[in-house]
Amino acid sequence: MAVKIPIEVSARHIHLCQKDLDLLFGKGYELKKFKDLIQPGDFAAKETLTIRSGDRKFDNVRIVGPAREKTQIELSLTDAFYLKLNPPIRISGDIKGSESVVLIGPGSEVKLKEGVIISQRHIHCSKKEAEKLKLKNGMAVSVKIEGKRSVVFNNVKIRTGDYKLSMHIDTDEGNAAGMDKIGKGIII
Repeated sequence: MAVKIPIEVSARHIHLCQKDLDLLFGKGYELKKFKDLIQPGDFAAKETLTIRSGDRKFDNVRIVGPAREKTQIELSLTDAFYLKLNPPIRISGDIKGSESVVLIGPGSEVKLKEGVIISQRHIHCSKKEAEKLKLKNGMAVSVKIEGKRSVVFNNVKIRTGDYKLSMHIDTDEGNAAGMDKIGKGIII
């Protein structure tokens, strides 16, 4: 059975823990919402930071809220290449032994010992949706995107929880599929 799912292209972004948020913006700082994202509770913050690696940097990188347990930066392979980094491809939250960068904010800067990853392409779904679609947390599926640049993405990890059904790919993957920000795919 072919299952159609929405797909979102996720640009480089930063998730901050409260400790780093306090260091960069001031003690007790709370992120200000720019817009809600598709996953319940997640939002693009008005605040941005600079990511620096050696003599290279990206300015105005969006922070995604709310604050998390650990600070994490998600880049595309092209972004990593530009910054002269070699981050692992990982599921969000798995940052142990990953790359290091400096985050520069309005108040100060924070040198991260680890936290930079390339996000493993994945599908968010609720436990109820997963059961209905016969998907299990951690399993891998293939997703076909049709169009002028039709492509099949293999090894798409399933993530179940308090989520809304949506596949997340990075900008390199979105470009490969000829997709701008939002599209549709079929689990095959």
